[in-house]
Amino acid sequence: MPHQYIERDTYDLRTEHLYRDRVVCFIYSRLREDAPFLFRLLTSRRASSLIAFLNYDLFLSRRISGVVPFLNLSAIDRGEWLDPPRMLDTPKKIFERKIRYWQCRPMPDRKNSIVSPADSRMLVGSLENGSTLFLKDKFFDLEDLVAKSVWVEAFQRADFAVFRLTPEQYHYNHMPVSGRVIDFYEIPGVYHSCNPGAIVVLVTPYSKNARVVTIIDSDVPGGSRVGLVAMIEVVALMIGKVRQQYSEYEYKEPRPVEIGMFLEKGCPKSLYEPGSSTDILLFQAGRIGFDAQLVLNMERPLASSRFSEAFGKPLLETEVRVRSQIGVARPRS
Repeated sequence: MPHQYIERDTYDLRTEHLYRDRVVCFIYSRLREDAPFLFRLLTSRRASSLIAFLNYDLFLSRRISGVVPFLNLSAIDRGEWLDPPRMLDTPKKIFERKIRYWQCRPMPDRKNSIVSPADSRMLVGSLENGSTLFLKDKFFDLEDLVAKSVWVEAFQRADFAVFRLTPEQYHYNHMPVSGRVIDFYEIPGVYHSCNPGAIVVLVTPYSKNARVVTIIDSDVPGGSRVGLVAMIEVVALMIGKVRQQYSEYEYKEPRPVEIGMFLEKGCPKSLYEPGSSTDILLFQAGRIGFDAQLVLNMERPLASSRFSEAFGKPLLETEVRVRSQIGVARPRS
């Protein structure tokens, strides 16, 4: 079935071109059941890295994948690029492109605004049973996702947002809030695809994939005052790792994220290697109010979504831009 989403700026309903959709559907519908050993092999780190190398790194990639067809199919805006187009002459370079985000991804001036960490397709939900956004154990299991009991307790009734990045999008992650890093760690795992068709046939897929967890205290001087925030960067098929390279000004003087650092909202934090990937934000219960339109968009009638079909309730994504507002901080009750 087709998979649709809403373009935020125009409210238009779009049908997504799912990258390698037939291949992904075959892997997750046939190989997963008929050849489990091969399925595990294909979703391993080694296989994921090899597939990424063949698609993005190989010196013949311009012939194999085709830079021009990829650009035309993806409708990537070359006018946003920071580097001259002649320098981005391979799929990998296009994937890892820098943009003039300070011009083409403006950030709201409101201090209490919470912003999107990525150009992505977004859903919101809640782990609170009484919430209208209740989606517990659909995309992830909290205990598996964060792995540490102290953060499981802190985010027990969390509100959350899932940001699914697609191969043609800008793949730098930016800070959604300002605050101090109080924990930072990597969790090993597999490399499942983030294709919606793969997500719906697995149980809590995002807490199975390899991922990086950053816990931010935003209730510090200069912070966004939205409580503790967990930013989880989830790798996927063809994503070997997340490169942490925080920059306070444009992309200059990047440095790895460490405990104790103060990170400014809207600044570049990390970069995904080629493929598709997902960001998850967890907010403590009652500390964020998501923008109403993002919530309403999920229930848009007469739209086709693989998430809606699988989960038995309307779940339509909205395409958002990095550094655009997704909600506002609520005062501590």
